[in-house]
Amino acid sequence: MAQQAQVLAYAAHELRTPLATQRALLELALGDPSADVATWREIGGDVLGACRQQERLLEACLTLARSQGSPPRHEHVNLAAITAEALRAHDPIGLESIVELEPARTNGDPELLERLAANLVSNAIRHNIVGGRIEIATRAESGRAVLSVANTGPPIPAGELHRLFQPFERLGSRAGVAADGVGLGLAIVQEIATAHDATVTARVRTGGGLGIVVAFPALD
Repeated sequence: MAQQAQVLAYAAHELRTPLATQRALLELALGDPSADVATWREIGGDVLGACRQQERLLEACLTLARSQGSPPRHEHVNLAAITAEALRAHDPIGLESIVELEPARTNGDPELLERLAANLVSNAIRHNIVGGRIEIATRAESGRAVLSVANTGPPIPAGELHRLFQPFERLGSRAGVAADGVGLGLAIVQEIATAHDATVTARVRTGGGLGIVVAFPALD
């Protein structure tokens, strides 16, 4: 029950931002007396897209909560394809991207693994520096299916690294994390990885930034 409550808390917190965005879009249109049908159709499309994204997040988190740490769906998945989709959904505008996606096959819940990859990519983009870089790779290595994501960024004190994976924790600007960061993205990454018998390793990069490696059991 404690794990279910924790995952539900994650979902509720992550939904606050898209809900606020939808509300702002609707209030803007309602306050514009010149808004025409085309304007409303465009806003409707944006709101509908956000609703679908929220629905996917809720379903994934609720599924994880009900599973009590063991995903109910076990399908053959390729981390390379899942990561490529995450990259398409999170355009790293203004950042140099180094991407090497080799086949990395494992068993797991596709929706949960999509959320894991999306959170890692989003985190690497958000907590970066102007003109910085992200490095994303998948590979099969020593009987493991590996996804690694690294970025440039302000320095993170090594002693505070563990806090990045704790729910509702936030590192101050001193630690190189944006003031609006809450750490939920990586907390959910840890939960999903644990449910898939995967290991998560994080390291502070020399000169600033963070490197994260998630290693799953590979398919036989």
